[in-house]
Amino acid sequence: MSGRVTVLTGGVGGAKLVLGLMQAAQPRQITAIVNTGDDFRHLGLAISPDIDTLLYTLSGKANAAQGWGREGETWTFMDALKSLGGEDWFLLGDGDMALHVLRTHWLAQGETLSAVTARFAAAWGLGLSILPMSDDRVATHVAADGGELPFQRYFVEQRCAPAVRAIRFEGAEQARPAPGVIDAIGDPEARAILIAPSNPWLSVDPILAVPGIRDALAAAPAPVVAVSPIVGGQAVKGPTAKLMGELGLEVNNQAIAAHYAGIIDGLLVDERDGGEGLAIPYDIADTLMKSLDDRVRVARAALALADRIAAGR
Repeated sequence: MSGRVTVLTGGVGGAKLVLGLMQAAQPRQITAIVNTGDDFRHLGLAISPDIDTLLYTLSGKANAAQGWGREGETWTFMDALKSLGGEDWFLLGDGDMALHVLRTHWLAQGETLSAVTARFAAAWGLGLSILPMSDDRVATHVAADGGELPFQRYFVEQRCAPAVRAIRFEGAEQARPAPGVIDAIGDPEARAILIAPSNPWLSVDPILAVPGIRDALAAAPAPVVAVSPIVGGQAVKGPTAKLMGELGLEVNNQAIAAHYAGIIDGLLVDERDGGEGLAIPYDIADTLMKSLDDRVRVARAALALADRIAAGR
């Protein structure tokens, strides 16, 4: 089947799914709506980690081993920075700096984050539409043992070690969806809307916190299918399972489905976990994405579930 596909995504895990989608559907028919709650200013630079991870992954420039940053990166800038006593908890590679410097420059000239992101995607010939969730500032903060932390301090500097008690999205109430976001979700000719296996609380919730996006998903004409981030009772990467425990949740697909209640029509779950106890349509697949073939397989399985749901309406 053909038709437009919209995917809500965070960083590494979501970028893998989008890369698979690029093989399973025509790139020009894909829109990725990306979390910007992780965005922050560091050393005066505007940094958008999830957008950059997507750009690097889709252009073949990502570090294959770690999933973020550039392959073959060099660190002359960081070495010079450290020699001057600068903060070195957040690594900025020499090649990576090009995105941050240009983004900061263009934003200072009055361009929007949407426009800057489209420039980068076009420069690397990616073909799909990459939209930040909002052009307005939204910042994820976690209330942890010892006090509240901005997201990057929690995630990078402290490596997710503090126990999380609550999460808030500063600026979300005043933010507006970026141009094209609501149209992509509400497209009457769309085939599917996918929610990537990104962290539901840290990567997808910031998107849903922008006024209008959750309602648009609830009313979307196309089936909304989430890919569970749980594989074999654990998260593949990142703090999802740890965070769920700290928030008093069972680490299972029922908790994922409950979290997305009211906005998803189906859930793709891993074969190691199965769908027992789920009250919504689901399919079972091997959702572990190590290779490109794996990523294509998962993308096709998610689209097939959406097609099955649409056929049953």
